Amino acid sequence: MVHFHREKYVNRGGPDGGDGGRGGDVIFEVRPTMNTLSVFHHKMKYIALDGKGGGPNNMSGKSAENLVVHIPPGTIVYDINTGKILGDMVDPGQKLVIAKGGRGGRGNQHFATSRNQAPRTGERGEPAEEFNIRLELKLMADVGLVGLPNAGKSSFLAAVTNADPKIADYPFTTLEPALGVAQIDFDNSLVIADIPGLVEGAHKGVGLGFTFLKHIQRNRVLIHLIDGLAEDPLADYTQINNELALFDTKLGVKPQVVVINKIDLAEVKDRLPQIEAIFKKAGIKVMTMSALARTNVMDVLKKVQELLQEAPEPEPVVMELPVYKPDEDRYEFNIEQIPEGWKVSGKGIERAAAMTLWEHEGSVRRFQRLMEKIGLDAALREAGIEEGDTVYISDFELEWQD
Repeated sequence: MVHFHREKYVNRGGPDGGDGGRGGDVIFEVRPTMNTLSVFHHKMKYIALDGKGGGPNNMSGKSAENLVVHIPPGTIVYDINTGKILGDMVDPGQKLVIAKGGRGGRGNQHFATSRNQAPRTGERGEPAEEFNIRLELKLMADVGLVGLPNAGKSSFLAAVTNADPKIADYPFTTLEPALGVAQIDFDNSLVIADIPGLVEGAHKGVGLGFTFLKHIQRNRVLIHLIDGLAEDPLADYTQINNELALFDTKLGVKPQVVVINKIDLAEVKDRLPQIEAIFKKAGIKVMTMSALARTNVMDVLKKVQELLQEAPEPEPVVMELPVYKPDEDRYEFNIEQIPEGWKVSGKGIERAAAMTLWEHEGSVRRFQRLMEKIGLDAALREAGIEEGDTVYISDFELEWQD
């Protein structure tokens, strides 16, 4: 605020315009009870509030509260424009400031000097930051269930956890991953993710492959289920591993427990020795189980627990930190002649224009001095600007006068 002290019997009260309050930050915070990003399909724009304006008697405006947006654990935040990772949100309560609230503008109390004791100069608040971001969720689970459609992954998850996945005999059953917690004993439990049925070409995105495969990157151990009724179980096993390796070479070497499922069926029982012999010849250890009859499921979980104790912790996603330019580069600018006049662009000069109170002569003079200081005034003259030309800086139109 630009204001001067007013009080009875006090002549020529000094400047006492207060400062504006700081704008709110936009902050992402991990909420462990969330497990999807579906809320962002309905609301895609998040704006923190502005701070309140300053008042007389040096009263500062109230700063705005931060806008906290909750996201599920396992969310990776990308800057759409640069593709850089801004944050890998894993831990409950972890926070990431997406956009900083601008500081409030200064009142005229700050511009008084011995030579100018009644300044009609002030500042607007700092312009807001604005970003376009992309969120990607990778489920946080110790164990991932992989296998071709109808291998029995959903049945296994339902058998060992309280999860309630949809189970049916279709070529492509599950349309989204499901999480469940399997209790091995009083002290040990496993978080298991049912990764929807992978198909040939999944590494290229076939069958929603990209959507499904990314979740496996966070799993430390995989349970690879093989359909005991499959025509060629070894070929099915090889196909899934090829898709994993083609998507991410690290997936191809993750520890696996290979399990032949549906041994409760008579047809599978009859051919089980033959299947086991084929895998043994290929140097692959297999276990057997019936998810539907819950036969040997606990043995599989205990084997997974053993591998988890030996498996390395997942590598954190490396975040690229922003690179800040030194102060001398704050006011780099570019001049372009356009049919309407002259267009000046540059982050620093646009910010200064947005913070200028154009209705106060003192603020305008301050902006003019800044133009001279950073060389913009001389650069416009050198470019050939003439009396009366219009200069465009962001949303502002200025008339050039010598």
